[in-house]
Amino acid sequence: MKKNICHITTVHPRFDVRIFHKECKSLSKNYNVTLIVADGLGDEIKEKINIIDIGLRQSSRLKRAKIDSKKAYKKAIELDCEVYHFHDPELMTIGRKLIKQNKKVIYDVHEDIPRQILAKPYINKYLRPILSLIIEIKENHNAKHFSAITTSTPFIRDRFLKINNNSIDINNFPIINDFPIISFNKKKNQLCYVGGLSENRGTLSLIKSLSNIDSKLVLAGNFENNELLEKCKTLNEWSKVKFVGYVNRAEISSILSESRIGMVNLKPLVNYIDALPVKMFEYMASGIPVIASNFPLWANIIKTNNCGICVDPNNEKDISNAINFILEKPYEAEQMGINGQKAVKEKYNWVIEEEKLLKVYKEVLND
Repeated sequence: MKKNICHITTVHPRFDVRIFHKECKSLSKNYNVTLIVADGLGDEIKEKINIIDIGLRQSSRLKRAKIDSKKAYKKAIELDCEVYHFHDPELMTIGRKLIKQNKKVIYDVHEDIPRQILAKPYINKYLRPILSLIIEIKENHNAKHFSAITTSTPFIRDRFLKINNNSIDINNFPIINDFPIISFNKKKNQLCYVGGLSENRGTLSLIKSLSNIDSKLVLAGNFENNELLEKCKTLNEWSKVKFVGYVNRAEISSILSESRIGMVNLKPLVNYIDALPVKMFEYMASGIPVIASNFPLWANIIKTNNCGICVDPNNEKDISNAINFILEKPYEAEQMGINGQKAVKEKYNWVIEEEKLLKVYKEVLND
């Protein structure tokens, strides 16, 4: 008889790629999986996953911690599962409560929150280090009590290994079949960026780098704020941008399959330089060259696999030169794309990460 497990998020959408499409669907092969969400869209069963909605999430983190967490805990206790796997730091308190009920609890760390806070422009720069330290102390204090900690990168894993020796990285690598390949000579004369749009993520620099580029940039994602969107629209280079806004998984696959270059020119902030951006590996899975920021970790991946070019994300000319090189060298570009796809098939894919995730559950449940 299959054991019952429950994933909980009060922040992410019900069909979040990491939570639903990767972790829950993989676990449903061996377990009965329930996912508790807070989106106001109601209950449903989707691809064998029992989705339970506790109502539309609160507008602030503080309210989520006080109101949504209580709702989630109440529902979690009613379900009486063997393992609870939560995805938001504000749920640490209910994680501890579940432990007191003799439940196995896994904390899934998507982001390095203390480092992320240090780069938040809307938080007073003098308060950032203090707030970062407070959150890290709280997170570390709770982390030692959980049955396991799964992280989205090896860097975050190494931080938690000092506190909880049952910490492992479950990387957000692509599901290979999600990214069909079309031959390079059939691709459109376009480059693309898919993800959050902000100055820290290099949006302005990317658009400005198009001044001497004979190609279109497909920009997919939500702008951090309307001010930045309006600022971008005033640039002469905006005429070379096709802004499509937020897109679903199928639309992402279509954009990537039609593009000749995938861009990931994030700024050198403390929370980015040790991250493993999902989009970079999705570009590789789609067989297109990557132009990425020259962070040591990223540069090692790009250079080792010869699947793109690394640039100074603060140098628009450097970005522009890299774009032109790939556009003007179709044979070299196609080979980079082939190399990237090969690397994903061999090393950077969800099949490998799924095995690690299932192993964690076997150990936690003593199966």
